[in-house]
Amino acid sequence: MSEAIAPVKIGVVGLGRFGRLHSLTLAGLAESQLVGIVARRQASIDALANELPGVPGWTNLSQAIDQSEAEAWVVACTTSAHVEVTRRLLESGKTVLLEKPISDNLDEAAGLASLVQADSSNLMIGHIVLFNSEYQELLQAAEQRGPISYIDCVRHRPDSIVRDFPDENPLHAAMVHDLYATQVMLNRAEPTNFSAQFHRAENGVIDLALAQLKWESGAVASFAASYLTPAGMPPRGFDRMEVFGAGWSARISPNPRPLEIWDEQASWPYALEVRAHGPSGMMAEELRCFCRVVRGEQSVPVGATYSDALQVQRWMDKLEAAEKQD
Repeated sequence: MSEAIAPVKIGVVGLGRFGRLHSLTLAGLAESQLVGIVARRQASIDALANELPGVPGWTNLSQAIDQSEAEAWVVACTTSAHVEVTRRLLESGKTVLLEKPISDNLDEAAGLASLVQADSSNLMIGHIVLFNSEYQELLQAAEQRGPISYIDCVRHRPDSIVRDFPDENPLHAAMVHDLYATQVMLNRAEPTNFSAQFHRAENGVIDLALAQLKWESGAVASFAASYLTPAGMPPRGFDRMEVFGAGWSARISPNPRPLEIWDEQASWPYALEVRAHGPSGMMAEELRCFCRVVRGEQSVPVGATYSDALQVQRWMDKLEAAEKQD
């Protein structure tokens, strides 16, 4: 019988929505041991005390690195702090799972290159959609059935985002997930043509992004991402991905998951494939993968390496430039 592998000791930086989910999920996985959390405000740490009893917290990253036993870290803080935090962790010899995007600025993102191993084994980019069960089945079906001719991706989110986060372009905050998924399906091939169009609400905020990519192989992909769904629709909007090849096609609708509850009103309690308590779903699978990467049991998957992240950021820059030319 092989010797049991010790759980990976992991800390989390950032306790917003995703940081909280990462923390709760890590605390429930057999493959990991949550040994510390870091936030800008003590109140954020205190708010998790009942759910994470005994897990120490810091508001100072340097102290957390020195005083915790964490061998790896999940970085889920605000995007503007991603590069600074990740740089300090990599310089300290830690392995990092960094929530995308690396940065709002491509040059800043590229500034980490000297610290990242050639195989990206010390820096994995967080992209839970790659670990979604429907997407994994779709990817396998495409690999078995031959070349892809056309990919169509739709990802719509609530119209309240325009009010609550007016600087959040759906190209970067929503469409990026489908760009990564397409990157993997087409094995990192670089597009030859980029085009994009934005729609703006009355206040000038971008509430819809459309994009089209074409590859030398002839494959074409179209993307729509918006903040347009009204309050009566599922709270996380809806997602759909369709793929066509010669003599075959496939479709997934991974959000909302097929669970609806009605009482006074309709409810979609399982909007995304993420369950932190009794962890299952795509975040749990992503973190299990990260633990295997830390232990050297597998390589960082396609779509989650540092170079993959830079490639998709370059795509988004090109799409924004193409939109300005239209």
